[in-house]
Parts: sequence; structure tokens; C-alpha cells
Amino acid sequence: MAVNLESITEATSGAIGALLSTTILYPLDTCKTKYQAEVRTHGQQKYRNLSDVLWEAVSKRQVLSLYQGLRTKNLQSFISQFIYFYGYSYFKRLYLRRSGAKSIGTKANLIVAAAAGACTAIVTQPLDTASSRMQTSAFGKSKGLLETLSEGSWSEAFDGLGISLLLTSNPAIQYTVFDQLKQRVLKSKQSNKAGTEASQEALSAFSAFVLGAVSKSIATFLTYPAIRCKVMIQAADQEEDGTKEAKRKSRRPRKTMSGALYAIWRKEGLLGFFKGLQAQILKTVLSSALLLMIKEKITKTTWVFMLALHRYLLVTRTRLKTAQ
Repeated sequence: MAVNLESITEATSGAIGALLSTTILYPLDTCKTKYQAEVRTHGQQKYRNLSDVLWEAVSKRQVLSLYQGLRTKNLQSFISQFIYFYGYSYFKRLYLRRSGAKSIGTKANLIVAAAAGACTAIVTQPLDTASSRMQTSAFGKSKGLLETLSEGSWSEAFDGLGISLLLTSNPAIQYTVFDQLKQRVLKSKQSNKAGTEASQEALSAFSAFVLGAVSKSIATFLTYPAIRCKVMIQAADQEEDGTKEAKRKSRRPRKTMSGALYAIWRKEGLLGFFKGLQAQILKTVLSSALLLMIKEKITKTTWVFMLALHRYLLVTRTRLKTAQ
């Protein structure tokens, strides 16, 4: 029971951190996604830089549309982070128990993180696809979750799943780097505090923020071409601004990773694979750093709450058995 309780604590802390960081940075995420989804046509492009997306929302008096799809994104973030942190924590403890090792190595950590990421991607892919379509819809014309998903077939709700599975390497790299850096920082703290166990230590908010930023920057740079392809695959069709009758007559072609790669190469060249990299790093680094900072600060509180809840349930179960 101790293993499950610790895993649930990690999952809950991570999910709450994801929820808060997603909400705080959502307008930036919307601008980034719309900027990434655009492919240059005939040498022209609507957005020359990230600020153009923001200016469009302001000029059209649709600033609140920067939050379109927020509820879906929050739902997806909460569920995905809960599943990821639960899976990561559970698989990590399972490995340590089976192997008898005191700490997990880099290779094993990558495998554990990738396995947790794969489970997360499969479960939350429809929500991920829906939120991307909402963000890339024209300002003020985004639809609700059910309507967005019902526009296409069930298989289309899983658009980009292959790339999502490939991108499990992103959080795998991120959390492996973060954990390794964290262990070194905590060991350094322990050496300066005699009699204090490293497991009882927690990173300061500033340390967690910095380590989160560094680890996410490395992971984002290494996987960015796949990230942009995924956004393009999941993006709302530009023709959606047309009439419903026009949309009925023309079925949108199925988007594939090879098609997205070819479109970028043909229209934008090699540098096109890294269009929006700065915006992606800014958003993901801030988001990841905030997530890990919040998680580190609330983990102890969550653990105390989980212990109290566990004891309460045990006492209640014992009383019920006694009453019977």
C-alpha cells in the first residue's frame, strides 16, 4: 500500500502543478500553437513572429479568444500529468524493488519515463487533438470539446498519436535530466547538514525552477521538429472559416507525419523545421519550471493529506467490520 500511496502523492502533486502552470501560461500557448501551425504559402505568411498572433487578437477585439480551449487543455493536462507521474513513480519504485538497487540509473530512468509517457499519450490523445484544433481555430470561432471531436471520425481524434508516442522521449529526457540534477543538489545539501537524510530534503522553489528550465530546454531542442509536425497534423483546417455546405462537399485529407515533413521542407526549407523554436522553448520551459516548482512545494503537503486520508479510511473500515 505504501508504494501506491507514494505514487498517488506524486501523481496528484504533478497534476495540480500542471493545472496551475497551464492556466497561467495559456495565452502564450495559444499564440505559440497558431504560429507553429502556419506554413508559408507562395512565399507569404500571416504571422512573421509570435507577437503578430497577439496583435491579431487585440486588433479583432478577441483577446479572450486567447483562452479558447482552456478547459479542454486543463482537463488534458490534469489527466495526462496524473497518469504520467503515477506511472513514472510506480514503475520507478517497481524497478528498484525488483532490481534491489538503491538508485535508478540513467538508462533505466529513460525506459521508465518513456513507458509512463506512452501510457499517457494513448489515454489523452483525443483531448490533446481537440485542444490543438480549438487553439488553431480562427479567433472567436472555436467550438466545444464534444462538437470538435464529433466533426471527424473516431480515428481522427487520435491524429498525431504516432508522433505523440515518439515524443515520449521528450519528458523522458526532461525528467531524467531533472532527477539526476536534483539528486546532485540534494546530495550537496546533505553533505552540509549532518544527520539529515536526502529523501527528507526538498528543492527550494528557485532551484526547482532553474532545474526544470534547464532540463526542458534540452528535451525541447532535441525533439522540436517532431513537435512542430504534431501541431500541423492536429491543427484546425483553414477552410473551417467557410460555410458548412462547403465543408460537407470537401473531406479534409488525412494528415500524416510524412506529409507534414514534406510540406515544411518544400515550402520553408531546413530552417522551417525549427520555426517557432524560441516560442516553444519559452512556453515549455516556463510551464515545466512552474509545474516542477509547484509540485516540489506541495508534495509534502499532499503526502500528509494522503496519509491522513489513508488512516481515516482504515479506521472507518475497521469500525464497519466491528459493527458487523
